[in-house]
Amino acid sequence: MRRRTFLAASTSLLGTVLLPKVVAAAETANPLLAPWAGPHGGVPPFDQVRVADIGPALDAALAQELREIDAIASTPSPATFANTLAAFEGTGRVGDRVSTLYGVWTGTLSSPEVRALETAIEPKFAEHSSRILQNSALFQRLESVYNARETSGLTAEQKRLSWLHWNRFVRAGARLQPAQKAEVGAINLSLANLYTTFSQNLLADEDSHVLFLTTPDDLRGLTDDLKSAAAQAASARGQAGQYAIINTRSSAEPFLTYSDRRDLRERVWQTFYARGDNGDAHDNKQSIKQILRLRAQRARLLGYPTYAHWRLENAMAKTPEAAMALMMRVWPSAIARVREEVSEMQAIATRETPGLVIEPWDYRYYAEKVRAARYALDMNEVTPYLQLEKLREGMFWAAGQLYGFHFTQVTNLPVARPDIRIFEVTQGPGGRHVGYWYFDPLARPGKRSGAWMNEYRSQSNFDGPVTPIVSNNSNFVAGAPGEPVLLSWTDAETLFHEFGHALHALNSRVNYPSLSGTKLPRDYVEFPSQVNERWLSTPQVLNRFALHYRTGRPIPADLVAKIQRARTFRQGFDVTELLASALVDMKIHLLEDPDIDVTAFERETLAELGMPRELPMRHRLPQFGHIFSSDGYAAGYYGYLWAEVLSTDAVEAFEEAPGGLYDRSVARRLRREVMSVGNTIDPAIAYRRFRGRDADVAAYLRAKGFPNR
Repeated sequence: MRRRTFLAASTSLLGTVLLPKVVAAAETANPLLAPWAGPHGGVPPFDQVRVADIGPALDAALAQELREIDAIASTPSPATFANTLAAFEGTGRVGDRVSTLYGVWTGTLSSPEVRALETAIEPKFAEHSSRILQNSALFQRLESVYNARETSGLTAEQKRLSWLHWNRFVRAGARLQPAQKAEVGAINLSLANLYTTFSQNLLADEDSHVLFLTTPDDLRGLTDDLKSAAAQAASARGQAGQYAIINTRSSAEPFLTYSDRRDLRERVWQTFYARGDNGDAHDNKQSIKQILRLRAQRARLLGYPTYAHWRLENAMAKTPEAAMALMMRVWPSAIARVREEVSEMQAIATRETPGLVIEPWDYRYYAEKVRAARYALDMNEVTPYLQLEKLREGMFWAAGQLYGFHFTQVTNLPVARPDIRIFEVTQGPGGRHVGYWYFDPLARPGKRSGAWMNEYRSQSNFDGPVTPIVSNNSNFVAGAPGEPVLLSWTDAETLFHEFGHALHALNSRVNYPSLSGTKLPRDYVEFPSQVNERWLSTPQVLNRFALHYRTGRPIPADLVAKIQRARTFRQGFDVTELLASALVDMKIHLLEDPDIDVTAFERETLAELGMPRELPMRHRLPQFGHIFSSDGYAAGYYGYLWAEVLSTDAVEAFEEAPGGLYDRSVARRLRREVMSVGNTIDPAIAYRRFRGRDADVAAYLRAKGFPNR
């Protein structure tokens, strides 16, 4: 998941500062600046967006926010929570609206016009953020409120908010001398440009590298649903009658799993793992070197030995050493399991093709043969039961069982594209409005790869009730016209995972938008979404919603039993490819002098770790958008492992209860202590309140079938 906050203040759409007449006048000419119209506080006006309007709207919004900030900073009366922190929470509401639209276009509807806009806008965001975070007068007022937090009658949530903003300003350089502040600001500006370049290079490689299949032999091994999706992808690219394997994970991985053509598997693998690393105009290695150098320089200015130490200070792990300790506890078990998996695969490969040695483009293919041999489970048998729309209904049903949510599609609200849908979320006997959920599941040119959740509007109550608006976005490949979209088991898990982020935001019940929903440390925010993955494999969901797309019959009980027995299958591969990326991410950000050859660093670090040669990192450095397209997961990709330790431990809390994964008492406790509180309390405390203790890594090892070393 990638969450992007463009403006430096909160994501609230309500505030206490009235707009000056100059902005009100501008709203008449530029519809993107106007308050959102529609029910329940309004919805994004996707039908009114013209790319040409976005830049001027953002310029006006940023200027307006600075005026709001200056009004707070120059208030003559002593700083109080109300006139400083609460007022600060109300700033930037116009910019939040416009940046939501900007984010949708840059993330899902990119075009040459949009990319040119992005190149111009991102440096402005960086400069704008620095102007706010380095505003000395504003910081003095925030610090005054923070220093008096224990004696001024603040609530626990208000104390948390005062710490959050004070800490954020300090970590951004608010206490530095003017010359150092200017240097930090210049670094932030340069990084914004580099992040944009990295992202656009990656998108260019994903859009431009397509393998077209033209003969029946090219299609050997592919299932009918995969062939249908590839035909649709080719038709969408003007090559009707052919079959396209596009350069994204949702297209490449199924091909690598089922294609009998080893030569084509190698081509697809090489192309996918060479994104951003082709020595051409879209090569990302020089951008990475500059990003690393600037991050290290900024960390030193802020008083930290490395970028990783700066990043982890406010995470659950607190230190790089703690994160590394967890990763290295799991790593030996993971690579040992890979060796076992490769041994089984090699035995099959040798019988079928004497002399063949397993290579990375063979791993998924022969792993499926092992699965079939060991568990009599062919995942091709499962896919016809995994219809996107039926699984969506299953997600809704499970959310109703756990949180009392009800989802109803609405068709009278604007969307950015006709294939995006909106659902109103309600709760309780009276159908209380909770929020809106937007669903954008299909791949298309101009849409960044992967899957993620966005908050178009954050929940808050401090200035009147504001309900959340969230979206789930993915890149599933559409089938032929009239045919349902069928998912792999991995894609189905991704669907439930991202919906878990949406449920986290929809459950939020806090006062201040900066503390709401998923605004949490990276190594904690993935925990609720990982928990939500587990409801996919429950018999209650599979028996009711895993229906064959032709017959309508539910998935057979013996097939469900096989899935359950194979639960720990291929965990060596899955854990190792993720952990390799996390370890390289941490090690590269622990460098005090990151003047490196990017390719050599990746190769040598993996060699030192004993990385099995038969599989790659999940994200090689030149395509590692999590850590190089923003600060988002930089020195934080380990967070997926940290959060999974929490999530597997939390799932055991359900399994220990009488009602299992649908135990209402545990679900209420999860909602009360985790899902609804946002960042109003320290995440470690929130987890202890839910579980009664700290998480136990043994639960994770049990779930993976690894020994507890």
